[in-house]
Amino acid sequence: MTVQRFDAFQVIADPSRRHILQLLSKKSLTINALAENFDMSRPAVSKHIKILYGAGFISITGIGRERHCILKQDGFNELQDFIDYFDKFWTTKLKKLETILNNKSK
Repeated sequence: MTVQRFDAFQVIADPSRRHILQLLSKKSLTINALAENFDMSRPAVSKHIKILYGAGFISITGIGRERHCILKQDGFNELQDFIDYFDKFWTTKLKKLETILNNKSK
């Protein structure tokens, strides 16, 4: 499957893709089972799945004639790295503020 690479934030910006991820957090689902949860065509759902696959959020496994979508950690790692960076940034800023405030109260 040839897939265009998307930024993780572009991927989760779409509410339908976020909903697919939430559905897959409960259990693996076939593309048809996922499509039943949306008021859009199966090809439209397949396009969203292709984007999620390309960004490393899901894997697709063929079982018999069906293709099952399963959550995968890779796409989430990019999001977590970004969040971790700013967690460290704000923690450092708050510690500096705490030090300044503690020094002023002495």
